[in-house]
Amino acid sequence: MEPNHNPGLGITRRHFFQDCGVGVGKIALASLLSNALSPWSSLAAPRPDDPLLPRAPHFKPKVKRVIHLFMAGAPSQLDLFDYKQQLVRFEGKPIPPEIIGGQRYAFIRSDAAALGPRFKFSRYGQCGAELSEMLPHLGGVADDICLIKSVHTDQFNHAPAQIFLNTGFSQPGRPSLGSWVLYGLGAETTELPAFVVMSTGAGISGGSANWSSGFMPTLYTGVRLRNQGDPILNVSSPAGVDSRLQKDSLNLIRTLNQKRLDQVRDPEIATRIASYEMAFRLQSSAPELMDLKSEHQSTLDLYGADPDKPSFARACLLARRMVERGVRFVNIYHEGWDAHSDVEGNLRSNCGATDQAAAALVRDLKQRGLLEDTLVIWGGEFGRTPMVETNPALGRKLGRDHHPQAFTMWLAGGGIKPGLTYGATDELGFNVAENPVHVHDLQATILQLLGFDHERLTYHNAGRDYRLTDVHGKVVNGILA
Repeated sequence: MEPNHNPGLGITRRHFFQDCGVGVGKIALASLLSNALSPWSSLAAPRPDDPLLPRAPHFKPKVKRVIHLFMAGAPSQLDLFDYKQQLVRFEGKPIPPEIIGGQRYAFIRSDAAALGPRFKFSRYGQCGAELSEMLPHLGGVADDICLIKSVHTDQFNHAPAQIFLNTGFSQPGRPSLGSWVLYGLGAETTELPAFVVMSTGAGISGGSANWSSGFMPTLYTGVRLRNQGDPILNVSSPAGVDSRLQKDSLNLIRTLNQKRLDQVRDPEIATRIASYEMAFRLQSSAPELMDLKSEHQSTLDLYGADPDKPSFARACLLARRMVERGVRFVNIYHEGWDAHSDVEGNLRSNCGATDQAAAALVRDLKQRGLLEDTLVIWGGEFGRTPMVETNPALGRKLGRDHHPQAFTMWLAGGGIKPGLTYGATDELGFNVAENPVHVHDLQATILQLLGFDHERLTYHNAGRDYRLTDVHGKVVNGILA
């Protein structure tokens, strides 16, 4: 994956779009025309120079695919995963300044009073994982997950923190984790996008930068599926357009795009050709994927999913169906965890919407033999403060502010030690006290599980080599099986 630095050429394998003598567009057009008898059937096998052709990583991987359940807005680790008895004792009193240091916050003063956990905690599973009463379903799979209580980040506002966790950089413009995975491994399917994004909330602070391919070709960008109607806009043919007319139109568009590609050798034109080709196949594959009525009722009940109603549960079931069909990377964003006020009510609502389905996904993958080579990630962009946020002017009370110093995420799947609780925070949950895991460490570990040395998986751009963990990070060997 290291670039070729031949000064006479300045060419890498990833730039084949620009210099392929035949041209990916001509190959794509030929594959489409060769299937003239049935315009809706699958296209030909992947081309030998296809940038999404499956590729071997640096070493034998533990997992082949990733499902990332992104809890946008940042769940409160102190009320869900990291119980602190000292917060109960300190409630209503300022946290000692020597603990807080010079930390500044977005909406509260550093001398704000402590707020104790809002819920009861219990031990679950043979491992004895300590979880909130708001997560009873997750407790049922406690022996299959690894809790990391010592994650920390550099960012304390939502958009930069979300982008940082996804791309390794706090500003838009870098490739996302899913894009790096596609760039390194290619795709396992030609019938569906290899990198799919779904959303089950009211908006994502970091926006599309979270799943962008950045300075890589847009071929590696995540494809966002809609919750209602056609999964992708205009995937269905409009009234009056039959298969022959559509095919003739596509052939003409490809001819025009190919002529332009031959003239200017812009890789984005090749990406456009590939997008039309994928859109053609999606007209049959996407409706079949999204139709959950073929699922057994017991499976729908396991997730708590209504086949016709958009929800986090439906998205999780779709994610399982996607990885079964060869999708490499799935992002599900569930927004709404930003509990600046009424953290208790916020968690009741969001846990009620997500706990059953997240646990069901782990169970379902396991019983189908998919968990052993699939990685499931759950977590937000940072944590919440041990101190209370109360602001009458903004109508806020009994909330928690943003907290980058320490938060909890959980992982499950191939290569992860199940039933492990890793890392710890201090007695008030303010700072990491044991086995810190920086966001770059988490990214390095994910790439390790996929078979990549995070320091060697690079992309040459603007005169230098970039990587996802640019330029820090170490593998968290303590959580690896």
